[in-house]
Amino acid sequence: MRRLSLGRGIVTAFATLSTATAALAGTTQLTTVRVASGLSLPLYVTAPPGDTSRAFIVEQRSGTTGRIRVLQLPSNTLLTTPFLSVSPVSTGDEQGLLGLAFHPNYNDNGYFWINYTDSGGTTRVVRYQASPPSSNTANAASATTVLSISQPFSNHNGGWLGFGPDGYLYISTGDGGSANDPGNRAQNLTLHLGKMLRIDVDGADDIPGNDDDDGVIGSTLAPYTNPPDNPFYGATTGLDEIWAYGLRNPWRCSFDRLTGDLWIGDVGQGSWEEIDFQPAGSSGGENYGWRCMEGNHCTGLTGCTCDINCGGGLLVCPIHEYSHSTDGFSCSITGGYVYRGCAMPDMNGIYFFADYCSDHIKSFRYSPGSGITEFTDRTTELDPAGATAITDITSFGEDAYGELYITDRNGEVFKIISLTAEDCNANAIDDTCELAGNDCNNNGKLDECDIAAGDSDDINGNGIPDECECLGDLDGDGSVGLADLSALLTNYGTPSGATYADGDIDGDGDVDLADLSALLTNYGLNC
Repeated sequence: MRRLSLGRGIVTAFATLSTATAALAGTTQLTTVRVASGLSLPLYVTAPPGDTSRAFIVEQRSGTTGRIRVLQLPSNTLLTTPFLSVSPVSTGDEQGLLGLAFHPNYNDNGYFWINYTDSGGTTRVVRYQASPPSSNTANAASATTVLSISQPFSNHNGGWLGFGPDGYLYISTGDGGSANDPGNRAQNLTLHLGKMLRIDVDGADDIPGNDDDDGVIGSTLAPYTNPPDNPFYGATTGLDEIWAYGLRNPWRCSFDRLTGDLWIGDVGQGSWEEIDFQPAGSSGGENYGWRCMEGNHCTGLTGCTCDINCGGGLLVCPIHEYSHSTDGFSCSITGGYVYRGCAMPDMNGIYFFADYCSDHIKSFRYSPGSGITEFTDRTTELDPAGATAITDITSFGEDAYGELYITDRNGEVFKIISLTAEDCNANAIDDTCELAGNDCNNNGKLDECDIAAGDSDDINGNGIPDECECLGDLDGDGSVGLADLSALLTNYGTPSGATYADGDIDGDGDVDLADLSALLTNYGLNC
């Protein structure tokens, strides 16, 4: 079932700040600070929405065990006991525990999903639960397999998964491995390999873990359904799960938490690395070209139609490519994130990525209308102080505030910060978040940071904490009272198409419990 995810609130929490700084170049001088070390092949950092006290680090494997570790914030204390251990995982160089995604409502339900290759090399997407969600250890016995995909070779497993702004779970898969995609699997719509998949893990009631997750009450099918607006759903030729295709080995994807755009770093064969971009609101079905194209270049492989100009909508070309021969020891892209954090306002909207072999870290700003601007090599700038170095970069990641992290294969995690970052009052909030911008509730923090941290709700997703506006004043008389409540109850249960005056306070097109709760929170308020 389609719905808003972490909601409009957190996804659009930075709208006001981003609009105010959109015209500014990313001029903040950056550096990095190491926040964790001694890890076993870390390759991802993430956090549940609104959980600003923890970051979760994925360890690819130690021996045959993949682990998720908890980093307590702001002390940067790495807990000894893993949040979750998964064993046995396969031990190939590109195998093991590869991905982690928390449910948009994790803080209520405790559900999360992992992506790993088992000891036989099969990709498995598995659901787990932590109960209570605040626990630092998950329930290993709660494991429920969602999806299994056979892998013909040990490389190109993809492994990223994440929830989109539509609330669906997206899963990236590699082409199955070897070289030049010998089975032309990425172009084969009857296979899961070389694709971006999109599934509904909640069912019709929008709640995971219930009997309807598989779409059939009383059955024991895998706990997911396929959204009916997927491009190959139903009678259309192709697997119902497929959202986009033509990928070689998507190594680190991300959603822009403000715009909902999808970014894909896709590893090339031997000459070109690429960054693919899918704008929010896409209907899916994009063909990103592999194995017919590597970057913007025809491969000449058999069974291919090449579209070097990407004309006629046949293939979707990358928004950026770089060559192994001209970019100094480059060999494998590590896709990253668009910065949407609180601490460096003028960096909002800038995308960071890296190359695994050269250790180069670069950034740029992109819009479909203007293309790439502000392209910057940040390798030297982000080199940490002292003898510590960031090498063999495996991933970027975000915490709940939207601040960015870098993991390297040497067991380290680094945080990107302003070179002049200060925290004079030792409250773990960069002073930049406290000294400028909107603070409607006068608590000393930017409104955007309040919303991202979960300290303030933003049910209508306009970037203003709900306590600062008169949500529920449906008749516009300056107060929230009986007349407003009556109007909402009259329209309660109204399907998509409702307006604010009908009681659709959160703007999702329905008048439901979320709207009633918002009104009752402000009942009796004079604006």
